[in-house]
Amino acid sequence: MKFNTFSITARCQRTGEVGIAISTKFIAVGMLCSFVKNNVGAIASQAYINPYLGILGLEYLAKGYSASETLEYLKQCDEGIEFRQLGIVDSHGASVAFTGEQCDTWRGHLTGPNFAIVGNMLVGAQTLEAMKESFESDDSQPLSKRLLMALSAGEAAGGDKRGRQSAAVKVYGEKDFPILDLRVDEHPDPVAELRRIYGVAEEILIPLMDSLPTPEADAGSFTFQRSAIGNDGVTRGY
Repeated sequence: MKFNTFSITARCQRTGEVGIAISTKFIAVGMLCSFVKNNVGAIASQAYINPYLGILGLEYLAKGYSASETLEYLKQCDEGIEFRQLGIVDSHGASVAFTGEQCDTWRGHLTGPNFAIVGNMLVGAQTLEAMKESFESDDSQPLSKRLLMALSAGEAAGGDKRGRQSAAVKVYGEKDFPILDLRVDEHPDPVAELRRIYGVAEEILIPLMDSLPTPEADAGSFTFQRSAIGNDGVTRGY
């Protein structure tokens, strides 16, 4: 399966949040191309997609390896690596990207502290350059908004030369569940639609995220307990 795509994988220097924003001319890009884990890092895996590069990459990062060490490991895992494209940012903000020689043109990547921007089958380098300029322009905004703004800048600069179909943004903070995970799976203007949904989330979803229960403490009147299902089928707290 081929995802000719543009994406930004990034970390917030202020909060330590990590996330990805991505768009392509194919259905459901967020399902198979975005891999994020709290306190670990984020990986965009695209082009002739191999989802295991995202899965194995996060496992490797979780062991304490850097973004560059993880990329070298993933290259050894996949005989088809020259058909792949990767953007990796670790929990310390180190970044690396890879564009295989068999990826469709225009193809390329940009990296810097706390970000990796990658794309293939684009109109040209201006897509990635616009995303970089946008992301670096204002680090006072939440990471989710910076990612979405960068994606919008890439779209405005040309994006995927085949057209538009799906887009997604995913961000993790300290908790084991995402701060934000929004997808537009099939739409004639997916980045604009993603911005619209994000506007709704800003009003009614994001303000509630800090009130959700955690394993360490209850939230309001709702007490959280980890639970286990025994051999007899009964759920027990612990």
